[in-house]
Amino acid sequence: MNPAGAETATREHRLTLPEVINGLVADGLIPKGVGEDFKKERRYFKGDIHPLAVIAEQKWKPLTEPGKAMTLEYLTEWLARRAGLDYLHIDPLKINFQAVTEVMSNAYAARFRILPVEVNAREVVIATAEPYLREWEAELRPILRKEIRRVVANPQDIDRYLVEFYNLARSVKKAEQQGEGRSGVSSFEQLVELGATNRQFDANDQHIVSIVDWLWQYAFEQRASDIHIEPRRESGIVRFRIDGVLHQVYQIPMSVLNAMTSRIKILGRMDVVEKRRPQDGRVKTRTAGGEEVELRLSTLPTAFGEKLVMRIFDPDVLVRDFAELGFSDEDKTRWTQMAGQPNGIILVTGPTGSGKTTTLYSTLKQMATPEVNVCTIEDPIEMIESGFNQVQVQTSIDMTFAAGVRALMRQDPDIIMIGEIRDMETAEMAVQAALTGHLVLSTLHTNDAPTAVTRLLDLGMPSYLIGATLLGVMAQRLVRTLCPRCKQAAPITPEEEETWQAMVAPWKATPPAKLYRPVGCLDCRMTGYMGRIGLYEIMLMSPELRKLVIPNTELARVREQAYRDGMKPLRISGAMKVAAGLTTLGEILRVAPPVQSE
Repeated sequence: MNPAGAETATREHRLTLPEVINGLVADGLIPKGVGEDFKKERRYFKGDIHPLAVIAEQKWKPLTEPGKAMTLEYLTEWLARRAGLDYLHIDPLKINFQAVTEVMSNAYAARFRILPVEVNAREVVIATAEPYLREWEAELRPILRKEIRRVVANPQDIDRYLVEFYNLARSVKKAEQQGEGRSGVSSFEQLVELGATNRQFDANDQHIVSIVDWLWQYAFEQRASDIHIEPRRESGIVRFRIDGVLHQVYQIPMSVLNAMTSRIKILGRMDVVEKRRPQDGRVKTRTAGGEEVELRLSTLPTAFGEKLVMRIFDPDVLVRDFAELGFSDEDKTRWTQMAGQPNGIILVTGPTGSGKTTTLYSTLKQMATPEVNVCTIEDPIEMIESGFNQVQVQTSIDMTFAAGVRALMRQDPDIIMIGEIRDMETAEMAVQAALTGHLVLSTLHTNDAPTAVTRLLDLGMPSYLIGATLLGVMAQRLVRTLCPRCKQAAPITPEEEETWQAMVAPWKATPPAKLYRPVGCLDCRMTGYMGRIGLYEIMLMSPELRKLVIPNTELARVREQAYRDGMKPLRISGAMKVAAGLTTLGEILRVAPPVQSE
């Protein structure tokens, strides 16, 4: 830093636009002429916009790294280095809102545009976009009785979260103050506090409404697929599932959590009073960008109260093509060969959350032309789609899967989708529909495709009917994909090559010369992964395979014949994704079952 810059840095002051321009010129990031011309543009010096935000709007390219853009994050990192402070990207998922908002008042934080981001036994970490403004530090240290560590953060993030964190904390606090004591209704460990009213909060109270609204918008922004609201002994917790991994977001007092659950149940048209049995519901809302989003609700009575899980359905799922879902060209050819048949049964297998429904909906969406009648029987209906005739299972009135299929067969269908084959009765109706000229798609819970044959036999379905109606089975899994912005390639190590050989054995797949590894950036929230993609194992029922569908058939023989017919195991599908630089060996080993070979 030049002597003039050093003098400026030691003086207590707010950052100015000319100061930032001079710093960028001094560090060789922009030409001197550009800086001088910009300082003459007086229109940029008006308003309360942070100087870094003004520069970011110009979309300049740094001379030292012409391939990059001077984004606000880039400039914030530069400012942190120049000021000799650590840079921090504020990740709301890693911040305890309640703890940090107790460090100082909202007014005080807004006055200096600072934001507490971490509190521990030794220190308080405070984010600022004004590294040369330090008067607040001397005021706070004797009050907090802790060390204060300043970090530089994006000024727009500070302004945004300054409002969000304090508003949320205020709503939770006000909701608590409106009633005293714990509302431990439905908890197995009911505690009666003498002198406390123990009254329930109003689910329609404005503070509760604000908390629920914030929760949903926050989940949409973070790309969450599920929201978990879980009661505990002392306080409830909120967790988001992002790319298949759960992250704790917030701790909420039990009384407020109960009111939130009631609020969501009201919106989902569920019985608010009934807390002893599981319930299902659904809510349709909009993101901040105006896109419609559907949430499927499910409650479960637990030892400490009602647990609520909301599954978020992305409307874009229905318009994804097979390549976006992760199908290779060979996978797509084999799958469309099955789905193009006029009648028969197609099964999709895999554990809960492996993307079976997404695959079926995407396939049905492409099949549902005006000339075709597509009917579904589901429990529950996952996503509402106007191109299908969708029926909800309701066991209370004997509308089971089997009864639904029986009714659908009188509705002149071309294609029938059964949510899941769980019992012999449903399997029989699926076979009956296939034998009478309908194409039937359904799901089954098995680890791989060949096991579906033995599972149907275990349910009691005659082997000759399986051989006559089953077109094929597809097993699938979801793995996290590497962030395209930050993934880095490196030569494969001997340990990785050994892992590769063990993973693909006995399939002699040559390991790639290099593998991509997760790094972490702002786009992927420093995880190194963004989004998920499917692994597929597709077994077509060849004439040789049908001959093996007999009572007490040997699963090993079915599997070996499927391999000879061209079926690639899930781990081989995963190895292809690794070689293409889409994911990692660790992800495949975590998700896909080992290759079975007898």
